[in-house]
Amino acid sequence: MGNRKTLGIIGAGNIGGTLAKLAAGAGYEVILSNSRGPASLAELVSGLGENVRAATVKEAAAGADIVFEAIPYGALDSLPKDALRGKTLISASNYYPDRDGDIEVQGSQTARVAAMLPDTRVVKAFNTIWYQHLAERGDTGKPADERRVVTVAGDDEAAVVSVIALVHDLGFGALRFDSLAASAGLLEPGGALYNQDLTLAQARERLAQ
Repeated sequence: MGNRKTLGIIGAGNIGGTLAKLAAGAGYEVILSNSRGPASLAELVSGLGENVRAATVKEAAAGADIVFEAIPYGALDSLPKDALRGKTLISASNYYPDRDGDIEVQGSQTARVAAMLPDTRVVKAFNTIWYQHLAERGDTGKPADERRVVTVAGDDEAAVVSVIALVHDLGFGALRFDSLAASAGLLEPGGALYNQDLTLAQARERLAQ
């Protein structure tokens, strides 16, 4: 693997599979996993290139520099706490009551995730972008302000910086929130920046209004 960073992905649906392809293309080693096991990912992985391999969820978490989860919000209690200890975890899940059931959420949805994983550095990112925009809108040739925005929120400085670097490597512009609490509402379903097709500059303008 050399000096390449390793991204572990938990959840191989539209968002997880798309991110795997983009990250591999940007030079990351990718460990892709889902709840059904590595064998179920053989066909998908075969089409993503030599930088991507399939593994169990625990292996993807334990073997990565950064871990990305894109699973239903109601399934977050299935995340491997021990394997995620000390890791940076990007949480892209959103709470949809009709899908996830009745879950008590007070404040930021991702702050609840962080409380579930107290030994993990949780960062909220990639939860406000449609997977097709994720697949198509990244452009490393543009200045950051002209790129499609990806919001990033977290309480741990080093973790947030590492996720912003990933966002930049994939060709997007990172709009940073200095805490999970500061992002509450804005980055969740119905929020001002949720699923909005904006550049980084446009997103800043919207927040200033």
